[in-house]
Amino acid sequence: MAGSRRKKLPAKPRRVRPANDDISDVTPKARRPLWEGHLRLSLVSCAVALYSATTKTNDISFHLLNPKTKNRIRMVPTDPDIGPVERGDLVKGYEIEKNRYVIVTSDELDAVKLETTRTLDIERFVDAAAIDRLFWNDPFYLVPSDKSGLDAYTVIREAMTATKRIALGRLVMHTRERLMAVEPRGRGLIAYSLRMRDEVVDPETMFDEIPKEKPDPKMISIAQMIIDQQQGAFEPDDFKDRYEAALRALIARKERGEKPVMAAAPRDTNVIDLMAALKQSLKAKVPPKRRSAR
Repeated sequence: MAGSRRKKLPAKPRRVRPANDDISDVTPKARRPLWEGHLRLSLVSCAVALYSATTKTNDISFHLLNPKTKNRIRMVPTDPDIGPVERGDLVKGYEIEKNRYVIVTSDELDAVKLETTRTLDIERFVDAAAIDRLFWNDPFYLVPSDKSGLDAYTVIREAMTATKRIALGRLVMHTRERLMAVEPRGRGLIAYSLRMRDEVVDPETMFDEIPKEKPDPKMISIAQMIIDQQQGAFEPDDFKDRYEAALRALIARKERGEKPVMAAAPRDTNVIDLMAALKQSLKAKVPPKRRSAR
């Protein structure tokens, strides 16, 4: 076992719900906001903070160790000519051609900050269906950060709920201006970062070699029946990361000094007769449909 101390795997965080409408309960003070500024609709604005809506606290991460000493390896910044250097002495450089850089200082970066560095200004409202799913990125909680702006925050939220529109705006986060889509959710607002046009690969360039001809209608009909059999509600709790569970089991066995259990090799899924495979799939037993939560 690496090291003399036993390190417990991180426990899953408990869900904590605000007890009332007080701002001290709404704002997750234990977490650091990714961005702070103002949400603005025309002349109406309120102070808000942006928090990630997802967490990686349950993810398993590994450190690189020296197998001889079991010591953790440290990554040291190194100049190929003079050797190790202090990280604090490093500067940012943009490579304009091979081994030729333009150096940019922190003050110069601050000088190009836009208004969106501190303001999420709503520019337009669109239907959610109008945004291609390819452009949706990460979700965030957009919460009020000051009691004085609660009225403006709730007015914007309720107006958006009534009109059933998604708000589009931009803000600067992690040295980039990002397009954000904001929608009401319960008592708050959810913000999604959207990919820019130049970040999305045109699907036509990926699918251009796929034949345009449609397959046998009978096969399509059978596939539709299989889809109907397996229809059900989306229940997030039904889908667990089985690979992570297997990793945790492996680590627990290794910690106890047991030999790891080898997983069975995956079965060959090569289909020779597509029609036969479809018919066999239709006969196969499927889990019962789950009722949608009311």
